[in-house]
Amino acid sequence: MSLPPDDVSPHIARRKRLQDYMHSLGGGIALLPAARPAMRNRDADYPYRQDSDFLYLTGFPEPDAWLVLIAGKDDRAILFCRNKDETRELWEGVRLGPDAAVARLGFDEAYGIERLDELLPGLLLDRPTLFARLLQDERVDQTVRRALEGARQQGRSGQRPPASQHDPLPFLAEMRLIKDPTEIATMRRAAKISAGAHARAMRHTRPGMREYEIEAELLYEFRRHGAQSVAYNAIVAAGPNACILHYPAGDAELRDGQLLLIDAGCEVDGYAADITRTFPVNGRYSGPQRLLYDLTVAAQDAARQATRPGVSWNDSHEAAVRVLAQGLIDAGLLQGSLDGVLESKAYNRFYMHRTGHWLGLDVHDVGDYRDPGAPSGVDRPWRLLEKGMVLTIEPGLYVRPAEDVPEAYWNIGIRTEDDALVTDEGCELITRAVPADAQEIEALMRE
Repeated sequence: MSLPPDDVSPHIARRKRLQDYMHSLGGGIALLPAARPAMRNRDADYPYRQDSDFLYLTGFPEPDAWLVLIAGKDDRAILFCRNKDETRELWEGVRLGPDAAVARLGFDEAYGIERLDELLPGLLLDRPTLFARLLQDERVDQTVRRALEGARQQGRSGQRPPASQHDPLPFLAEMRLIKDPTEIATMRRAAKISAGAHARAMRHTRPGMREYEIEAELLYEFRRHGAQSVAYNAIVAAGPNACILHYPAGDAELRDGQLLLIDAGCEVDGYAADITRTFPVNGRYSGPQRLLYDLTVAAQDAARQATRPGVSWNDSHEAAVRVLAQGLIDAGLLQGSLDGVLESKAYNRFYMHRTGHWLGLDVHDVGDYRDPGAPSGVDRPWRLLEKGMVLTIEPGLYVRPAEDVPEAYWNIGIRTEDDALVTDEGCELITRAVPADAQEIEALMRE
């Protein structure tokens, strides 16, 4: 289990910003639970991972906790968490405890989690609005229902429980979309570690190895540099497996003449990196492989140039698609004019996903891709990029065997993905410590 952060000022500022938002809607009380442990099999849990919104607001890594934020005449931030327990800590690890939570994490108050049902009804009284996400987790709903019923029973002298309910998560998503300096520094570290792991995989790959052996090299590099976890299950796909978009690392043999596609990133203090590279198992691209690889890199560069403040989220995708479509026509994989291929979306046969997604505490991070201020509907415009957003840029090509496809291109799957930080005038690819240029990759593999 990771430790609370040394600097909790960003978390305090985020809680204050959420309270200000609650004030703008008349005030109230917000309830946010920690993630629950998940059982893997008998007497063994999956590694615990804190809920992203809870971690964003608290920095608290432990389970069995609730955050209570009050926005009213008496603004308060309250944490309910597990008490210190020498016996349980002997088995499960050291707990922070309520007293240390106040001192270490900047809460106004903290109590043992066993007091939640006792104290929450009183905290709900005289709060106009309940800010909570309901109907997602039955145990959370039961806790809230018990508290509301208790508040109704305690109500006196005109005090009442909240009369309305509001979901705070859309506002939190907008907050999380713009990264602060602390978040950016953490994401740079995750990007550096992940890039080093990809470079290690390139150096170690040889014909005759298995996909899982390369995955082991990635995991080793992640952990030896301090990453707490993978950000997602790695894709390590050799040859035709690279044409399966979410193929997990399996036991297929890496064969001479094949490409190896690796989509992998680590997680540091909750923040994800997400990198994809595709390289030749034997260290040298064939002619058809190099043609499609260079095309994918060119598409990524076009998307990068279209990623800057004030432009539409979709502009980078359209820029990448235009380059890929023309390249597929030039290679003889598609027929017709560029405008015709774009209009018919004939390129979808070889490029069926979008060019990027938000990145942060979640590998597919929160935040609306459409203009949040526009009326809802299918024609709602794409949102404009802003400084501090982080997104992936990841064009790809996936060519499966078919009668109308030259055999030289069969089973070539390629994706090139980097993490882009939107800056004042453009964007910075923070994952380029591992090369994407074909010649540079071949030189790295010769090492």
